[in-house]
Amino acid sequence: MDFSFGAEDEELRGHARAWLTEHLVGPYAQAVGLGGPGSEHEGVGTRRAWERELGRGGWIGQGWEAPAGAYGQRRLSLTGQVVWAEEYAALRAPGRVGHIGENLLAPTLIAYGSPEQRDRFLPAIARGEELWCQGYSEPGAGSDLAGIRTAAVRDPADGLYRVTGQKIWTSLARDADWCFVLARTEPGSRRHRGLSFLLVRMDQPGRVEVRPIRQMSGTSEFNEVFFDGAVAAEVVGGEGDGWTVAMGLLALERGVSTLVQQIGFAAELERVLAAYAAGAAHGAGSGAATAARAAPAADPAADPVLRDRLVRQWAELRTMRWNALRTLGATDDAGAPSVAKLLWGGWHRRLGELAVEVRGAAATAGPAAWAPGLPYELGLDAEQRLFLFTRADTIYGGSDEIQRNIIAERVLGLPKESR
Repeated sequence: MDFSFGAEDEELRGHARAWLTEHLVGPYAQAVGLGGPGSEHEGVGTRRAWERELGRGGWIGQGWEAPAGAYGQRRLSLTGQVVWAEEYAALRAPGRVGHIGENLLAPTLIAYGSPEQRDRFLPAIARGEELWCQGYSEPGAGSDLAGIRTAAVRDPADGLYRVTGQKIWTSLARDADWCFVLARTEPGSRRHRGLSFLLVRMDQPGRVEVRPIRQMSGTSEFNEVFFDGAVAAEVVGGEGDGWTVAMGLLALERGVSTLVQQIGFAAELERVLAAYAAGAAHGAGSGAATAARAAPAADPAADPVLRDRLVRQWAELRTMRWNALRTLGATDDAGAPSVAKLLWGGWHRRLGELAVEVRGAAATAGPAAWAPGLPYELGLDAEQRLFLFTRADTIYGGSDEIQRNIIAERVLGLPKESR
């Protein structure tokens, strides 16, 4: 199978690199590297401005199934989107704050929304002017999305929905302008029946409250969102068809975005390998501080198991890339999203474990003595943050157990798990 890029792709690569180099200046250059996993809350103001810069360049919405330029966006092939993503990651451009609107909501509106909804929301996303967050998971209904309890009641007087309930693990909720919310609109309905896909404005004082969730890494990347009679005027796909729309949206979380994610993984792996090599170069006799930082990798020959695990990590990342390219654009493989999630979730978690093993004893220490008010205090230690953040990789976005159930039931045709 040929995974090479053609002449047109390479021409685009040069253009993309030149555009990024020209525009990644001033405050945007200061935001280089901000906004990755574990730091999505950092530099949001500058990254919002960068989103508008990307919109002016036509770089938002390249993969939308819409005519080129219909909403001010370029239209790129799948390989062209990969080329752009690779150049974007190579220059460590700021983490995207508009990715939920661009990659999840917009294709969903194109597939299920009305012409009026597309005309209202897609241009603002393409210009980088409106940010979105996702209101799916709830306490008690995370991986089991069909168990949600957030309710929405339609007022016959004005036709508007009043939303009441709670969502959790909501990325960028503090900064988003809108939230797409899966809510129960049919009283007494159960599981996937009676759900609707609603668009809710976040700026509703007294009706929408956002509370940051402090993680064990010390950061607050996720949030709880409380709806108390929040008004929603838009329902996508029709009332009661929310499950179909929601599942269509989840199927979009693969393909090019998976390849982009792997570029970030490669950079993290390179840092772990560099720390390992530095430890090997220093050796055990270079002073207590250096030896503590380098252990247990001070001498590669002393720990062949660790060396082999690092090599395996590199090989598995290459395999994930080939698998992502192999399934790029495929629509007939029901198990592909679940397989991809299982692969990258476990891989990234193992990388976090390797990061602290390479650091050795120094990875267990924080910058200050423990105190009751700062039980999780960490320094600006990339390895510590990577380790703590990746503990969640096999849980969020659908736990490993849920992904295996999907593969067993929908792909292999095995009996459903008893409930």
